[in-house]
Amino acid sequence: MSELAPSEVVELLDADTTVEKRASWEAFEFTLLEGGDVEVVNGSHDEPEEHTYTVHVEGGIPFNCTCPAWEYQDGVCKHMVAVAIREPVLEAVSTEPTVKADGGVTVEKDGVDHSDERPEDCDCLPLMEGLSCWPCYRDGFEEPNPNLGVNEK
Repeated sequence: MSELAPSEVVELLDADTTVEKRASWEAFEFTLLEGGDVEVVNGSHDEPEEHTYTVHVEGGIPFNCTCPAWEYQDGVCKHMVAVAIREPVLEAVSTEPTVKADGGVTVEKDGVDHSDERPEDCDCLPLMEGLSCWPCYRDGFEEPNPNLGVNEK
């Protein structure tokens, strides 16, 4: 992934204010595809399937889009900005190999499986009886951290 923060990626894309607002407000759905691509569906439309485009990401930066705005207008499109401002999507598509974004995330970088690495802000408690803390659940762990002992909290 790029060493740039999402705000730096958006700044690099140099989108106008209207594009940035629409990228933030509209109801986008994202599906990770092979080869650094993200399918972006705009659920704000009555017929979202007619507003489905592919954003290609290279080096952690949205590079191009299949939408008409990217092809016919100056500057980046809202789909590229929508990918850039959603850090989990940008990070997932920038990780090799491509990972699934359905909650059961397994991330592999440099051939190493990192699926058992808990987030730094893990706050699982042994008393939670089978429930993971929010940071772990957010990162796809449905069970509490088994590596935490009672004395570690």
